[in-house]
Amino acid sequence: MKAKLFYRIAAVLFVLFAAGHTFGFLKFKPPTPEGIAVRDSMKNVHFRVEGRDYSYGGFYDGFGWYISAYLLFSAFLAWQLGRIASAGANAVGAIGWAFFAVQVIGLALSCIYFIPIPAIFSGIVALCLGLAAWFR
Repeated sequence: MKAKLFYRIAAVLFVLFAAGHTFGFLKFKPPTPEGIAVRDSMKNVHFRVEGRDYSYGGFYDGFGWYISAYLLFSAFLAWQLGRIASAGANAVGAIGWAFFAVQVIGLALSCIYFIPIPAIFSGIVALCLGLAAWFR
């Protein structure tokens, strides 16, 4: 029961994380004129690769959406692992520990590259996934 509860908490946190991430990257406005210049350059400077037109602003948007999709998939995975864990104590096994490890890496990257809010979410989710894997 403990593993299921921690996986379910992680799933809800992943949904909140996805919503916050999506809203944040779509609404982000650089706070300085230099930041605005960089953002505008990322959107306005285009280059061609293998016959297609790209910009770093497009990469930023694409990776932002990709991360949102990954976070929602993580919510689904956590919810399903909770269901599996309640069915059999050893059914989750290494998948639970691997999911925890990926989240710990995400926590480290969040601490290095992002503002505190994603790091806090990453830390709480990592804690829930670690506890779920431990109590499986």
